[in-house]
Amino acid sequence: MPLIPEEPQIHESAQGPRATPASGRTAPTPRPVPGPRPAAPPRPGRPGPLRPAPPVQRTPRDTATAKPGPSGPAAAAATATATPPQIQLIPASAEGALDAAEEAVDLLLESGRAPGEVLVITTGEPHPWAAHELTFGEASYWAQHDAGDDVFYTDAAVASRAVSRPVVVVAVNGGPDTAAATALPLAHARAGALLIVCGDPQQINSVLGAGV
Repeated sequence: MPLIPEEPQIHESAQGPRATPASGRTAPTPRPVPGPRPAAPPRPGRPGPLRPAPPVQRTPRDTATAKPGPSGPAAAAATATATPPQIQLIPASAEGALDAAEEAVDLLLESGRAPGEVLVITTGEPHPWAAHELTFGEASYWAQHDAGDDVFYTDAAVASRAVSRPVVVVAVNGGPDTAAATALPLAHARAGALLIVCGDPQQINSVLGAGV
């Protein structure tokens, strides 16, 4: 289904899915606290009341083949990645796409997103920050990506090297048609909660409709 262009602003949907309390009622999304939000350590679940279970006769074969189901952070990550990210389209020309992406990043940070949660991909001219940092060498440039403590800007040609982040912003700021066709599906796969695309709506819809 084609995406409907939106105004160039980040709605509350950028804050991630709404939490559902135990009573089953949908609670309003809490406003995040600005600044880095370190991941909380996993907490063990609370067992319910213990009830005596009837004795079960188990053979050695049953004991050998019984295996516990997946649990822990790995299982939680697998569940999270199974949910596709929300997609937000910000209409912009190729010349204005990078500026629109910058405004989107500013709004994300003002709303409480930590800088390390945001990845920005360009399809045409690289972002000035990326161009500057690459003058110190690729090793230094990618070391900042691996540190994961700041917004990271990369080009569509090498974006496959970037790891997933909660929010991915794509600036369709020119470049060959193949750049957008490659960058948008990749960005969709890398976005954990939200994908923001700044560019020509017709081009973006044609790519996302076919590739996502």
